[in-house]
Amino acid sequence: MIRVFAILLVAEFVSLSVLAQRITSDTTYKQPLRPQYHFSPRTNWINDPNGLVYYDAEYHLFFQYNPFGIRWGHMTWGHAISRDLVHWQELPPAIPEEASTMIFSGSCVVDKNNTSGFGRDGRVPMVAIYTGAQKDHQSQHIAYSLDKGRTWTKYDANPVVDLKKRDFRDPKVFWHEPTQKWVMVVLLPTEKKALFYNSPDLKKWTKTGEFTASDSPATIWECPDLVEVPVDGTTERKWLLLLSMGSNGAAGGSGMQYYIGRFDGTTFINESKLGAPRFVDWGKDYYAAISFNNLPSRGNRGAVSIGWMNNWQYANDIPTTPFRGAMTLPRELRLAKKAGGYELRQKPIQELKPLLGVPFQWNGTDVVQLNQSVTNANVSGDTYMLTMELDATKPGSGVRVRKRGDSSGKTTAQSGEETVIGYDPAKAQVYVDRTRSGQVSFKEEFSGRFVAPLQPQNGRISLQIWVDRSSVEVFANEGQATLTNQIFPSPDSRGIEFFGEGLLSVVIRPVEPIWK
Repeated sequence: MIRVFAILLVAEFVSLSVLAQRITSDTTYKQPLRPQYHFSPRTNWINDPNGLVYYDAEYHLFFQYNPFGIRWGHMTWGHAISRDLVHWQELPPAIPEEASTMIFSGSCVVDKNNTSGFGRDGRVPMVAIYTGAQKDHQSQHIAYSLDKGRTWTKYDANPVVDLKKRDFRDPKVFWHEPTQKWVMVVLLPTEKKALFYNSPDLKKWTKTGEFTASDSPATIWECPDLVEVPVDGTTERKWLLLLSMGSNGAAGGSGMQYYIGRFDGTTFINESKLGAPRFVDWGKDYYAAISFNNLPSRGNRGAVSIGWMNNWQYANDIPTTPFRGAMTLPRELRLAKKAGGYELRQKPIQELKPLLGVPFQWNGTDVVQLNQSVTNANVSGDTYMLTMELDATKPGSGVRVRKRGDSSGKTTAQSGEETVIGYDPAKAQVYVDRTRSGQVSFKEEFSGRFVAPLQPQNGRISLQIWVDRSSVEVFANEGQATLTNQIFPSPDSRGIEFFGEGLLSVVIRPVEPIWK
């Protein structure tokens, strides 16, 4: 998180009376720009996901939350739970701001062996590890819960790690089975340095290592994650280090990068070649993603992560109300082994499949016929999953989604609004163009065309596109590249129109809302 206290305090305290009006407005999850199958809070501001953890048949999503307004400030841990990683129930805020100390990003663990001693009467403690943030001082704190995260007690000897630094934040903590110790990776953001600590009990921490990288274009590092993931087609597993970039992301502004290597319980050993950044997502709106702790056995399935779907260039100004901010779809993380090393692969989790409705299917090469079939079948909307297979040897092909029709309901080049997703074979790039996607003028950095390098597989390109009321998430070639972007179209921009000579197949399936 990029945090500017002076701006925060003035903006938030001056607007309390306005806030009181906002939070009593429509909170039914039916607003025109309300995500229908992505998590968003009923009211107010959210940013980074925090403390993703599974315990006793519940997935916990904690998150940075402002209980008093629709802009960043008064950081508190919000809380939501799910039984299936898809449908979420928002609970009261978990760990509140207290006096001059905000509750910044962090993680949560299940202390099954009660190493912390916080457990009572056979109740297993959940322990949150977070940054306690004051104006010029950040340190690492802990709190515990004995009732499945509903109520929390802050440790009376906080902080547990304190370097007397202004910028020292965002601890990711997990249990390292081979060494039988807790591991913390935490950042010195402005130095772009990750520090590693070990602990037997979550209270006493010993520094064991450091990691930095000369090839990172970021101005600062935030919200680290370190997780072991499988390598496709092998029994091998490697360690994935995710780092959020305060600026200079793939599409400009904030973003994420990654390194792959080994972890011996004390420090991360990078095995990625230094050079061009390895971006996690090539869109404009993917930040602070972390993975779940304590997931139940999933065979050889990968880690599961969730990110914040926004960009610090304009996050405080996006045109949504009475909420501001949303999470990405949960993603499964894996690696692919290539000649030059390892590459990240991401795809939506399998648990989303029950949301999908009856498909519209088409195979052929005549795009005019395809568009006529879409019209005849009355296929349109604002929440659906669309897959396309393209012939990469033909001139650029793609689709226009959330397209506004004319008065007869037909889509035309003059209709005004559309978000364009396609593949440019000459440049070997997949792209998302949101320059005419709806509301774009609220901040000059919002509008744009964003690209990711993508080589064909057997001469073909596959695109899986998840369209929601205010976002488009693209997964290309089985997650070889992803582009996540917000859009803010008019409610009547519901058309779908295909273009180009390379279309081979299309499937469109509606996605049902997760809010009941």
